[in-house]
Amino acid sequence: MGTTSDDPWGIGELAARAGVTVKTVRFYSDRGLLPEASRSAGGHRRYGSDALDRLRLIRSLRGLGLSVREVRRVLDEEDTADGAGGGALEDAVAGRLRELGTEIRALRWREAALRLVHESTPEDRADRLRLIGGLSVPPSTAPLVRFWRGWLPPRMPRRSVDAFLDVAVPQPPQDPSPAQVLAFARLNALTLAPCPGTAQPQPEAHRAVDGRRAAVLYAGLAESYELAGVQVRRGRDPRPGEALDRFVDAYTSTYGVRDSPGFRRRLAGQLAADPRIDRYWELVAEVVTEPGRRPEPTPGAAHDWLLAALAAETGTARSAYA
Repeated sequence: MGTTSDDPWGIGELAARAGVTVKTVRFYSDRGLLPEASRSAGGHRRYGSDALDRLRLIRSLRGLGLSVREVRRVLDEEDTADGAGGGALEDAVAGRLRELGTEIRALRWREAALRLVHESTPEDRADRLRLIGGLSVPPSTAPLVRFWRGWLPPRMPRRSVDAFLDVAVPQPPQDPSPAQVLAFARLNALTLAPCPGTAQPQPEAHRAVDGRRAAVLYAGLAESYELAGVQVRRGRDPRPGEALDRFVDAYTSTYGVRDSPGFRRRLAGQLAADPRIDRYWELVAEVVTEPGRRPEPTPGAAHDWLLAALAAETGTARSAYA
């Protein structure tokens, strides 16, 4: 004689109706997610018909990747008398989506890294494995940030530092090509390498200013780089104009001097003698440029364009812009 929908179900019947194993039902019961309606005379678990819907909900939540603790929060919210809660399901789903985004990015980086190694020649493979081994997955920009914090003038306002880091530190591509993985790995290794000898990487023109004036300098440079970037993107040769004037103005405003041909000549000579980090910007361009596209202009490329324009205008030594 079969049971009716109002009769308590044994654990085996509930498991069969839900399409799960008895072990699964027992697991959720033992953790308090699936309350028993009663126990039989022999001590066997009995469940009401509402347990089937609850078990199906648990399976759905677990199938979405929610932890037992998160499932408990959702069920507790469902069990409240008025049905009102703090959005436990929404919070859990949003959190899982964030986790999946990180996992998917990591898988894409691993795939691209594997392709890079697979496509490498035997001569290149060991070096590329070493570079890739220095990256977290998905990769972190922390080494790049530390590199720039050592480069920037001390005591710059935090807002100014953050604004500079936004443009100087490239974000790892969401779906990188093997070439982008290699470029980012090289960039990571470059920023972790110690400076040769006792060389001070920071430009002389930047070390001579305090934090407040440094903020003025870098804000002006950012504007000039943006203007010059337009010219670089269009493939135009370095030339005097608005971008160069804003570049020079960044220095005159910082040092409180007037613009003049003499100042421009001195500035051109000083900047030409400053340390260069061309390799950093070359790698940044490789990281941020989609495969097959023309390289995106970087602040480094814009800086070189402006130096070349300043050198041409003042007749000083030719810049390394190319």
